[in-house]
Amino acid sequence: MTTSTARAGKPVRTLPLNKTLLCLACVILLIVNGVFLVRNLDDLRAANALQTQTARVSDELQYLNLLVTDAESGLRGYFLSGSDVYLGPLHAAPQQIDNQLRALGVLLADSPSQTRNLNQLRTLVQKKLGLMHQALEVYRQGGLVDIVAIAAAPDERADMDEIRLQVVIMTHEQTELLAARTAAFYQQYRHAALFGVGINAAAIIVLLLFYKLIRRAFKLRLRAEQALQQSNEHLEQMVVERTEQLSVLSRHLIKVSEEEKSRLARELHDEMGANLTAIGMDLTTVGEQLRLSHPELAAKLGRARRTLVDTVQLKRRIIENLRPSLLDNMGLSAALQSYCADYARITALDCDALIDRQADAAGPMQAIALFRITQEALNNIAKYAKAHSVIINLSREEDGWDLEITDDGIGIAEGAMAKSKSHGLLGMRERALLLGGTLEVERGVNGIGTCVRAWIPAQAPGGEGTAASKAVPGQTEDPPPALPETDPLKLNAPHP
Repeated sequence: MTTSTARAGKPVRTLPLNKTLLCLACVILLIVNGVFLVRNLDDLRAANALQTQTARVSDELQYLNLLVTDAESGLRGYFLSGSDVYLGPLHAAPQQIDNQLRALGVLLADSPSQTRNLNQLRTLVQKKLGLMHQALEVYRQGGLVDIVAIAAAPDERADMDEIRLQVVIMTHEQTELLAARTAAFYQQYRHAALFGVGINAAAIIVLLLFYKLIRRAFKLRLRAEQALQQSNEHLEQMVVERTEQLSVLSRHLIKVSEEEKSRLARELHDEMGANLTAIGMDLTTVGEQLRLSHPELAAKLGRARRTLVDTVQLKRRIIENLRPSLLDNMGLSAALQSYCADYARITALDCDALIDRQADAAGPMQAIALFRITQEALNNIAKYAKAHSVIINLSREEDGWDLEITDDGIGIAEGAMAKSKSHGLLGMRERALLLGGTLEVERGVNGIGTCVRAWIPAQAPGGEGTAASKAVPGQTEDPPPALPETDPLKLNAPHP
């Protein structure tokens, strides 16, 4: 079922108008059908009442006829036997007949013709009763001969026949009335049944139309859901592709950054170092020559040489930040040990480096990745962890390198890797992914501190081999000769 989205301030219509009208039409049809069913039930009840009334009228008429007949039979028995016992029906007949006539008057009150017939029947019965009482008096006064003469009269038999005929007429008329009303009821019931069938057919048609609309709306909704699902799948695929592209770009930028840093370090070390060394040697030579003849100039040259020494030290720090020279010259183990010692001295934290003896077997790409991950993790600990001690554990596994950095600080929040501003953590992960490895950041043991665990495969780009044996192009395989600290300019002299 479709719904419409309304703007703010407008009512929301949950059902379209055509469907609402169909629902109302179906409800109206059902209500009308129910009304007609109730009316049919009332008509059926009236027909049953009429049938019951007809049966009662027939019974009452037959009983009335029986009372008259019993009274007449009792009178004849009295004439024949002379016993007063036979006069009982005759004495009780007036009261009983009057009760029957009143009952018939109530039953036939709604029929004028039957009411007239009842009045006529009442006259005949009363006349008959009068004649029977008159015959009784004649018998008591004159005897049986007079009664026989009275009984032989044709009027005597005609009265009883009229009563019977009137009863038959009333019974027949009541039966005809019942038949007529029954026929009218069945005709009306037939029309009501046909009308009810029509209403039911109309309701079925409305329901079918409503079902068709619902089915159509369901199909449209299903198509919309399918289209939305396809759109979501397409968007998810695009997101995955873009994420993969961004990840590849990020790894490429990391790789290019490391190569650029290595190139800059080489140029600073070779070209700038050679130039600074040459300048220092020239300043030393000129200063020695002017020491006796022009001491004030010699002093200025001395100050210039000290400034040059500071510049050389700045150059060395820049080179170390761009590309640790120990990593290329002495290997990963020495670079990590040296960095941890400097880190502990600067931050006043206990930093223990547990480095496997085979750490120097890492290739150049693995070595710089492990070093940068360690460097970034230690920087994060110094900024946010509020820790007192740090443990760095680098071990050589069968298929790669396992680096674990643990601190005892306040720990890391859940979902930190998913935050868009967690550049350090994301950079560490991208460095690991660049070489086909993984990086996990989680709570430490018993929920104390943070544990950064990185795994770098041995078959990553860069291959295996001793880092010191794979010197960066432009640098010699041997480290620069150790010169006296009194002449720091010579620490950056060109390699022989």
